[in-house]
Amino acid sequence: MSPASVRAAAVETAGRRGGWVPDVDARLAALESPVRDVLDSSLGTLADADRITLVPDAHYPFHPSSGMVTDPAVIGAMVALLEDETDTEIAVAGASDDTIAFDRTADYLGYTSLLERFDATLVDLAAESRVDEGYTVDGTPVMFSIPERLVESAVVVVPSLRPTADGPVAGAMRTLADFVDSSGAPDQALSSVAATRVLEPAVAVVDATTAYGGEPVAADVLFSGAPSAVDAVASSLLGRSLETDDALKTVREDEEPVSVDGAVDFDRLRARIPDGELPPPDDPHPAVSTAYRVYAAVAGDAVPPQLEGGR
Repeated sequence: MSPASVRAAAVETAGRRGGWVPDVDARLAALESPVRDVLDSSLGTLADADRITLVPDAHYPFHPSSGMVTDPAVIGAMVALLEDETDTEIAVAGASDDTIAFDRTADYLGYTSLLERFDATLVDLAAESRVDEGYTVDGTPVMFSIPERLVESAVVVVPSLRPTADGPVAGAMRTLADFVDSSGAPDQALSSVAATRVLEPAVAVVDATTAYGGEPVAADVLFSGAPSAVDAVASSLLGRSLETDDALKTVREDEEPVSVDGAVDFDRLRARIPDGELPPPDDPHPAVSTAYRVYAAVAGDAVPPQLEGGR
């Protein structure tokens, strides 16, 4: 897949009608074909790897119905395909932070129970050994401390379609930057560029089954490609200018315009996604709280403390 090419696939979920589908088996079934479509051109590269590490946008405390995190069913469908098509060791990675351990986040989001169906391993990158790497971006040297697993793996980064608190798209490059220690970088944009170039992901897959642009939207789309290409498409869908995103501006300065292949009406989708603020992390939208309580009651998962007070 060329750096300027993005592959898109629609997700057909019968009976969804714009709402969240709590049945994970129904979501897995709907994702089987589109996941194959967006990963097909990368399967040869991934099959040759000794280890594949999937890196979703998995953080506390937002439920997948919010569009703020990667749906675990997307990761499950990807793992199922990779187990069928490769003999490679597969891991799904996240990282503990000062707020919560990754194993609890994985439980809340539904990764733990879903991945019990497969041979994939959940990995906390905060507990992994690290290696030091250096990279120069526009004449500025940046030093990193990177989880060794990411250096030794074929990395597949799987962000959700959402903006950051600062405005630009969260995207593949910024998702990767969250897992490396680049305290010497002068800004996040430079860190995102350097982290992406050092790790050289095999492919990036954007989970836009549910997107967030001021409120959750049932976008029902997956798209894949090089990190900078999918981030450019994601920025456009969110109504963000590439010229105001220093990370994308740096990476795409000498690259061709992005072409999108697949039967997806991106103009119509762009018009459906609103433009608004991120939900506050300590006070999720009532609809998200309700969805999480229903999900937890059905699945037997714990409810995050933020939601236990009835806010």
